[in-house]
Amino acid sequence: MNYTVSGKNIEVTAALKEAVIDKLSKLERYFTPDTEVNITMSVEKERQRIEVTIPIKGTIIRAEQVSSDMYASIDLVEAVLERQLRKYKNKLVDQKQSAVALSQVFLEEDTGSEDEIKIVRSKKFAIKPMDIEEACVQMELLGHDFFVFRNAETDEVNVVYKRKGNTYGLIEPEN
Repeated sequence: MNYTVSGKNIEVTAALKEAVIDKLSKLERYFTPDTEVNITMSVEKERQRIEVTIPIKGTIIRAEQVSSDMYASIDLVEAVLERQLRKYKNKLVDQKQSAVALSQVFLEEDTGSEDEIKIVRSKKFAIKPMDIEEACVQMELLGHDFFVFRNAETDEVNVVYKRKGNTYGLIEPEN
């Protein structure tokens, strides 16, 4: 794999570069040798952030982790990438698509259904028309973090959700 390591507000030392390449080299078995890996490390106040982007045919595998220690962030991002790769592989196999950028060994490897999405509960409910403020009140009364409703003004299905700082967000469909 071809690694490109860069830093923002941090000097990427040889030891740091070696640590990240060493950790991410565990993922080499998943890819063909000419795969590009872009790694960006940054520091903002006390937060050590690492972003890893792996563009492969038709998609981008990307992970970002933040912690108080860059080496801990590197460990965390490697685990996230591996989990994403397994999900991506299962998706390719399920859809019988070609996986040019992934190694043949990885594609033939039998992965269990550990990353399968399992719906364990299903709910049905009537969606009555209401305004946004009423939907927020209903969400608060139910003690939920989000609430699905039919917007009385647009007659579209919308979602209100709780945000940090005791504020709310609204998700509307695009026309």
